[in-house]
Amino acid sequence: MIVKDIFNRDRAGETISIQDPEFPKMAQAIERAQELVAKLNTGYHSTEEVRKQFFELTTQEIDHTFELLPPFYTDFGQNITVGSHVFINSGCTFMDRGGITIGDHVLIAPKVNLVTTNHPISPSERRATTSKPINIKNNAWIGIAATIMPGVTIGENSIISAGAVVTKDVPDNVIVAGVPATVIKSIEK
Repeated sequence: MIVKDIFNRDRAGETISIQDPEFPKMAQAIERAQELVAKLNTGYHSTEEVRKQFFELTTQEIDHTFELLPPFYTDFGQNITVGSHVFINSGCTFMDRGGITIGDHVLIAPKVNLVTTNHPISPSERRATTSKPINIKNNAWIGIAATIMPGVTIGENSIISAGAVVTKDVPDNVIVAGVPATVIKSIEK
C-alpha cells in the first residue's frame, strides 16, 4: 500500500484538518509561498524578473511569452501551471492547493479569484479544507473581478464576464455572466 503525503491527499480532494499530523508541512509550504509573494509584490520588477520569481514560486516551467502584472497573491503557488501566451493582470488571487491549470493564449483580467480550496459545511469540521482543481482551457478570457470556484473547468474560447461567480463547468465557445454564472451567449468561430 502506498501512503500519500499531505500534498497528494490535498490534491486528491481529501479533507485536510489542521489537526493532521502532517499539517506542519502544509503550513511550511504556505509560509514559503507568502515569503515569495511578498518578494514579487515589493518594488518594480522587469517582465523577465517577474517570470523568474513566478518560476521560483510555482517550480513549474514558465514560457518566455508569459506575462504577469503584480501584485499577485497565492496561498501555495506550487500547483499552478501556465501555458504559452498567458497574461495575468494585477491584483489576482490564486488559491491553488487543488491545482490550477491554465492553457495557452488565456487572458486573466485584474482582481480575478481562482479558488480551489473550500471548507466542509459541518461546523465541527469547518476548520478543515477540501480542494478540487480548476482548469482553464486555451483562449479563454476571464473578466475583471470574476471568481472561479473549486472543481470548475472553463471551456476553450469561452469568456467569463466581469464579476461573474462560476460554480459549474463552462462549455467551449460561450459567454457566461452573473451570480451564479449562466450562459448568456454562444461565440461564433
